[in-house]
Amino acid sequence: MFDKALLNVEHLPHCNEQNYWLQNEQANTEKQQPSSNRRKACPKKQDRKHEETVDLRNLLLLCSQSVYVNDTINANELLKQINQHSSPFGDATQRLSHYFANGLDARLIGDGTGAQTFFSSSSFKRITAAKFLKAYQVHYISPPFKKLAYFFANKMIMKVAAKAESLHIIDFGILYGFQWPMLIKFLSNREYGPPKLRITGIEFPLPGFRPMERIQETGRRLAKYCKRFNVPFEFNAIASWNWETIRVEDLKIKSNEVVVVNSLMRFKNLLDESIEANSPRSAVLHLIRKINPDIFTQSIVNGSYNSPFFSTWFREALFHFSAIYDMFDTVIQRENEWRMMIQKESVGREAMNVVACEGLERVERPETYKQWQVRNTRAGFKQLPLNSELMANFRTELRQWYHKDFVFDEDSNWMLQGWKGRILYASTCWVPS
Repeated sequence: MFDKALLNVEHLPHCNEQNYWLQNEQANTEKQQPSSNRRKACPKKQDRKHEETVDLRNLLLLCSQSVYVNDTINANELLKQINQHSSPFGDATQRLSHYFANGLDARLIGDGTGAQTFFSSSSFKRITAAKFLKAYQVHYISPPFKKLAYFFANKMIMKVAAKAESLHIIDFGILYGFQWPMLIKFLSNREYGPPKLRITGIEFPLPGFRPMERIQETGRRLAKYCKRFNVPFEFNAIASWNWETIRVEDLKIKSNEVVVVNSLMRFKNLLDESIEANSPRSAVLHLIRKINPDIFTQSIVNGSYNSPFFSTWFREALFHFSAIYDMFDTVIQRENEWRMMIQKESVGREAMNVVACEGLERVERPETYKQWQVRNTRAGFKQLPLNSELMANFRTELRQWYHKDFVFDEDSNWMLQGWKGRILYASTCWVPS
């Protein structure tokens, strides 16, 4: 299962693979349902006509304004209306409204930490890598976002490490390490033979008595891939809530190795100067500058909902997550259990955190690629130009295999990806200036 998801993607016929997965999931769902219930997922015409009269997004905006001015009576009345018409099993707007309404409800508790009970009790911490991979596979083949971000970073790393005897990747936010099996396969086929690969995986610790369990499991899995492809391998795990406190010496960098720093959409979780005067976001960038890497590959969530004012960030978050839920509704069947898992345990949790939490508790704080460009330039980095051949290949693949509403563009040496005109993700590469 890992091979199918993480290795056999370079030449994957995405439309056929997607149809295979979705048809299998639909067949499995239908087998488990009595024949009389199999049509229940289809919306009835009269329900749809009724739904059109309810503007859920406008109700959410009105409710957020009531919450902002502490008008709890009106906010609760609006939440009742929203809850009547929203559902985690409905269309894109109904699902979006369900999680945003949960966030507003939690926020009404009053101290900006209302969603923490949900987060601490969520099953997300207990999801195995294999189970998450099934959801990830559906998420990976339907939208191109992560696939292209992985390929972009891996191809740029391969270019830098073309003749390296030793390659050291420092991955901020490694999680399950899904990015690296394909790179390991690339390295094994390198003209000069594979280099020695060292990966330093940095991740948040798990709560409880085994904080290193997930990251160590990631290291063992990557070691198996390296053994299989005859790539010499060493793994170093760092589990820390405060990435800005990591020291260069903790990374055990050696003088003879090509050093790569990588971050795939995880710097959104770093706090900024609006919360702490000594911004962890800037501190991590300065740490990377001290590392003096041969290349720094960065993909970011392009979000503009890191405003200090609740009403502003709520509106921006609503537009951002609306695009994501609409994309899911267009390319993946509503009944797909893995789509529902991603929407609950990943996207839904993020939305709730943005809406419900304040201060240190709000960990979802993305910025736009233009804001990151200013940050990284100030920290002492300069961008590398995009590879025109690689961009052309991505465009061809997108036209050939993906829905017409996916966006692929370039701006200021950033590779941009989005849905229906809204840019959701951006990728680029940096070197010390």
